[in-house]
Amino acid sequence: MIYKYDGIGEKCPLPLINLRLLLKKMQVGDECIIRINDVGSLNDIPKLLDKQGYQHSKKNLGNGTVEISISI
Repeated sequence: MIYKYDGIGEKCPLPLINLRLLLKKMQVGDECIIRINDVGSLNDIPKLLDKQGYQHSKKNLGNGTVEISISI
């Protein structure tokens, strides 16, 4: 299953909290795609994913917006 979350315009910690909720739902083979542009979230979310061992990649979409793809 592919989960999508658009956190553009939301301030930290809301994107981080919503991502944690999505990660709890995910199972092996699922993917999550999130879009964020808050500076705090851009720093905190990759740190969380690294710490918890999730594979992820970032793509800059312009205007300070980043798309992060997470797979389990």
